Amino acid sequence: MQRNIGLFLEKRAFLSPKREAFFDGQAARLTFAEMASRSFQSGNAMIDAGIKPGDRVGLLLMNGPEFIESFFAIARIGAVVVPLNWRLVADELAFILKDSGTSTLIYGEEFQDTVANIQGRKDATSIDRWIEVGSGAPAAFATPYQPWREAAPSTPPPVGGQDDDLLYIMYTSGTTGLPKGVMHTHSTAMWGVLTIAATADLRLGDRYLLALPLFHVGALTPATLNIYLGVSSIVPRTFDPKQTWSLIESEAITTALAVPAMLNFMLQVPEREQFNHDSLRWCMSGAAPVPTTLIEAYAKLGIEIHQVYGLTESCGPGCLIDPDSAMERIGSTGKAFFHTDVKIVDEEGRNCPPNVAGEVLIRGPHVMTGYWNRPDATAEAIVDGWLRTGDGAVMDEDGYVYIQDRIKDMIISGGENIYPAEIENVLMSHDGIREAAVIGQPSERWGESPFAIVVRGDSALDEAAVMRWCGEHLARFKLPRGVTFTDEIPRNPSGKILKRVLREQFPGPAPE
Repeated sequence: MQRNIGLFLEKRAFLSPKREAFFDGQAARLTFAEMASRSFQSGNAMIDAGIKPGDRVGLLLMNGPEFIESFFAIARIGAVVVPLNWRLVADELAFILKDSGTSTLIYGEEFQDTVANIQGRKDATSIDRWIEVGSGAPAAFATPYQPWREAAPSTPPPVGGQDDDLLYIMYTSGTTGLPKGVMHTHSTAMWGVLTIAATADLRLGDRYLLALPLFHVGALTPATLNIYLGVSSIVPRTFDPKQTWSLIESEAITTALAVPAMLNFMLQVPEREQFNHDSLRWCMSGAAPVPTTLIEAYAKLGIEIHQVYGLTESCGPGCLIDPDSAMERIGSTGKAFFHTDVKIVDEEGRNCPPNVAGEVLIRGPHVMTGYWNRPDATAEAIVDGWLRTGDGAVMDEDGYVYIQDRIKDMIISGGENIYPAEIENVLMSHDGIREAAVIGQPSERWGESPFAIVVRGDSALDEAAVMRWCGEHLARFKLPRGVTFTDEIPRNPSGKILKRVLREQFPGPAPE
């Protein structure tokens, strides 16, 4: 039996042809049979265009059926997907396209100017095919996607890859240095799907709201999982907090995925109480530690938040809280997924005792094979079969993991380890604070001291009020030495706070 991710769509279309596969939140509704037919056309068009197994195909697309059908087509014919973050500028995209050796780019018309900039650089990339998705006139150098696809037959194209053949190269968000291309094969991606299927509460007939961008592993793996399980994916083009509540009601959403920042924005929608959410069993949330105050706020609405932990390098799975423990172990990201091992180690690589902080290591068949053309970085990340995550956490006696922070973001003040997430949790519990982030600033006296960046929810909030609140809820050595107010906290596409950017904006030194 050929183990190719692209075959998932064909099999699901055979088993559940009339079941709804995809809705974009506006007009595009497709059954599994319709999605498979379109993907077959796309695959045949690619073969006719000369795309061969191993060729890299970039996808610079907003959420939509074209992303899904192209992904499964590329997978089926054995080419390699390069999902592209559409928030990047031309210079950043050009680096990824050149680094990955992408030879074909399928892009949305809204990115025409950016793509024209890249195309005009000639030697900056290896691209020789430009395919534009949209209803308007394509760029002079591009082929219009829809007629190109529709001209190809809808018969299943030949399978060109399987098992350990490369499936996609997904570049990390580049929170430190240049982005690295994470390599996943058909095998690692398949194990990622099987691992979540064996752990999460998903059922045939579920309706899954997926508002994250599909270029991110946190959306691409669940989208693949939904096809495997016969779950309907409701995938809005972009995230809108009010539309999210509306879709939960109108589409009878049963499960959902949203990062903490999204959940926070949803709570701030004034009209949210007018929408019924009784169908929603639970919502998975991760990419950053989920504040306990956020979990409690949703619990009051009767919605369980199941905290998940994972990475691009693990194809998604790491830890997940189970429904029975979601409130009992509030703040925990749960235990290791079914086909996953997780341990906490000290700086010497020794297992930490229960409730002692260390670095999270992950092992499983879904872990990446390495970084594209970066054997040095691969050797640093994967040691004796274990993926070093760089994340700090503790594990209790029962195996429940509590993520604390990126180890590099940990603040060492006067010899004491301070985790920004703990202070951020306290800040977020204040009614007048909408968002908060904490970084370390250099201190002559303490080495480093915490500094808080706050987005007001109450315009009357001042620094003194924030400091009083922290003083009531934190040990003295953990208190921020200063507070600044801003309109927005920078985040990457997965919702993680860009601490590197904040450190550049607020370099210190810390107030003494």
